[in-house]
Amino acid sequence: MAASTTNDTTTAGAYEAPETELASSNALTKTSPWPRRLAVVLVVLVWPLIWVGGLVTTYDAGMSVPDWPGTYGYNLFLYPLSTWLLGPFDLFIEHGHRLLGALVGFVAIGFLVASWRGDSRKWLTVLAAGVLVAVIGQGVLGGLRVTMSARVLAMVHGCTGPAFFALCVVAACVTGQRWRRKSVLASAGVGQSEEGASASPRMILPVLLMAISYLQIVFGAQLRHALPSTSPGMFAHTAMTHAAIALLFWLLAGIAWWRMRGCGDLTLSRPAAGLICLVAVQILLGVGTWIVNYGYPPILESLPGSGSYRLESKNLLDAWIVTGHVATGSLILAFTTLLTVRLARRRSVLSTWAHERDA
Repeated sequence: MAASTTNDTTTAGAYEAPETELASSNALTKTSPWPRRLAVVLVVLVWPLIWVGGLVTTYDAGMSVPDWPGTYGYNLFLYPLSTWLLGPFDLFIEHGHRLLGALVGFVAIGFLVASWRGDSRKWLTVLAAGVLVAVIGQGVLGGLRVTMSARVLAMVHGCTGPAFFALCVVAACVTGQRWRRKSVLASAGVGQSEEGASASPRMILPVLLMAISYLQIVFGAQLRHALPSTSPGMFAHTAMTHAAIALLFWLLAGIAWWRMRGCGDLTLSRPAAGLICLVAVQILLGVGTWIVNYGYPPILESLPGSGSYRLESKNLLDAWIVTGHVATGSLILAFTTLLTVRLARRRSVLSTWAHERDA
């Protein structure tokens, strides 16, 4: 009994030192809730923005408004509401995409100001400035795609949008309570056993998943914005590579979940489990996208209804399947980025804690 009491006291003592330092650190680094709130608003707005942008491409509405930054000679914010809401659907989604993008820009400005004034972490202000520069750059890319009528710029615009969404997810992550040292130590099990903390998975797997998910977005953009110079053979090769990597990615996501679950940290295992589900949905949407664009592939011709299936241009359900495939790809990139950032934070905090304990 005495030995047990001694061990408990020793473990608690090893844990109290970082807690004492944390308390004094928090007194010096009080933060405003507004950076967190505005970062979450950015995440909530940017994903629908990607949806609407996907619909613009699906409906070939990218050139429905030929000028930029105005709309048919009007200021972007003064375009007649009745004409926008009651006009052609192509105009509705293209102008709506621009308005939503402008709203994201205003929120990004607020996020920068809130981070500068309400958070003592200088690097967060730099991150917020990066978010603002990124949204401005994304808007300029979209505008140049219209004024130059450049399909290549549309492809680049489609690749940078998901990256911007992932950046916003990082901003929401680092401004949350779970980023704080105390929360990370608690999630790692510090002070709950004599060993101190559970081992952290290696960084290589989430980083690999993040890289592959972005590579898939690039392949998807090449298929979605295929250039006139692309040969049928090259298109088929890109499509097969895209499909094969998706299956490999699903396998790696399962391994990542198994590794994350082993460390006992719910902030890692839950996003990893969600990633498996998202990839499964994405594969189904990918099959659906191929069917609505090109018909049933030979491997699926035995399914009921495949022989009587007809391709319909701009069918509502078909458009949502294709656009959903694009938007889910952005979610997958965001989940892999979240896993990477959270694991990096865990490893950094535990490394610092181990040095303090040993000292």
